[in-house]
Amino acid sequence: MSKLLEGKVALVTGGSRGIGAAIARALAKDGADVAISYASSKDRAEAVVEELKGFGVRAKAFQADQGNTDEVGNLVAAVGAHFGRVDILVNNAGVLVLGQVHDRANNLDALDRMFDVNVRGVAAAVRAVAPLMADGGRIISIGSVVGESTPFAGAADYSGTKAALLGLSRGWARDLGPRGITVNTVQPGPIDTDMNPAESGEFSDAQKAFTALGRYGTADEVAAAVAFLASPNASYITGSAITVDGGFNA
Repeated sequence: MSKLLEGKVALVTGGSRGIGAAIARALAKDGADVAISYASSKDRAEAVVEELKGFGVRAKAFQADQGNTDEVGNLVAAVGAHFGRVDILVNNAGVLVLGQVHDRANNLDALDRMFDVNVRGVAAAVRAVAPLMADGGRIISIGSVVGESTPFAGAADYSGTKAALLGLSRGWARDLGPRGITVNTVQPGPIDTDMNPAESGEFSDAQKAFTALGRYGTADEVAAAVAFLASPNASYITGSAITVDGGFNA
């Protein structure tokens, strides 16, 4: 039985853990060969690669700092050279720093780092992949529900990066639409990961209370949305944001 993504090559940035690893697994299950990038967790990345190969696909891990635009460009080129093509780009790598504007001691370095990884790194990846990607490709970026609203104090800087990503993705959809390349954003709400565990006390309890379903989501639930957007079934969806938040922004 043919799989939806058989013969395709996907690059998932930040694919060594959490949502990124779940996305890599979902794409591999659908038949795609998968490259993942990692910043420093080589052992975790290699473990994910071995898991992906178990689905009968090719897989490889590449080291790159998503906040360094030169490294991002080299990453895309290396994936293209190794696999011969790139059909699907999933911009998953991201960083989060919280703090209210009046109590951050003018910590603009943290703000710069978030924009470097969450915005500039994504822009560099899209610019690098566009010439390599065949018509009909897929570009999917992982945003956040706080890209459209900021429901609690201390998230303004992070919200700004995800709002910028949403705007860029909509513009890129216009730029690449004539080639049949779709560009979309998936916006998770509270998801149970190492960075935001579902059982972490008052903070996680407050996030659950914001959702209509009263629970955290799973990385696999986010990955399912990405796999759909990467598939032929989503060929007429572009410039859109799919929110996977259990009703957090309802």
